[in-house]
Amino acid sequence: MYVVVNAAQSVDGKLATRHREQLRISGAEDFDRVDRVRAAADAVLVGVGTVLADDPHLTLDEEDRRVERLRAGRSGDPARVVVDSTGRTPTDARILDDAATTYLLVSEATDRERREALADAGAEVIVAGEERVDVAVGFERLADRGVDRLMVEGGGEVIFTCFEAGVVDELHVYVGSMVVGGRDAPTLADGRGFTEAFPDLTLTGVERLDDGVVLSYDAADGDGS
Repeated sequence: MYVVVNAAQSVDGKLATRHREQLRISGAEDFDRVDRVRAAADAVLVGVGTVLADDPHLTLDEEDRRVERLRAGRSGDPARVVVDSTGRTPTDARILDDAATTYLLVSEATDRERREALADAGAEVIVAGEERVDVAVGFERLADRGVDRLMVEGGGEVIFTCFEAGVVDELHVYVGSMVVGGRDAPTLADGRGFTEAFPDLTLTGVERLDDGVVLSYDAADGDGS
């Protein structure tokens, strides 16, 4: 599986405010870029924190891209994936509608009754890990279901987990011209952080969009398998 991480952050590296409120960091040009990246993916992944905070739909914005996918024999929209160790995704979340297949990666800590409720709400539940989701195992099980190219959209906890597991192949970061601040505001890669063996990145591109820039990197830890 090939994994592409995409995010938008402020100049000081924040994804949102300290209240976890969604911010409009980029503009129309970057939104179109993100839609193109989504259209190229077999599935789009977020963490349950993003689902709880923003209730995203994660479908394509441009109908032409949906039609192009259908003509290529693919689903109109990429599948959607949520990393949700304890099954906190609301059963009425927008991501569980029938616009596209939705996979929930949960751990064994999610009880069977909750798994069944989520399945009844429209999710395909995949157990990967004991107390927390093991993303490497989860990604293998997604690959078994035909996901060859995965786009990870955040948040920071999930992005860190993907880097920690060594599954990232590319990173694209839109840096908007704003300062958010706040020691408790989420950053690009939250979690416990690295103290050694930091992931290596190679800058491959810089593109100015809206009033910011997109930085593109190859990630040495990803193996594309």
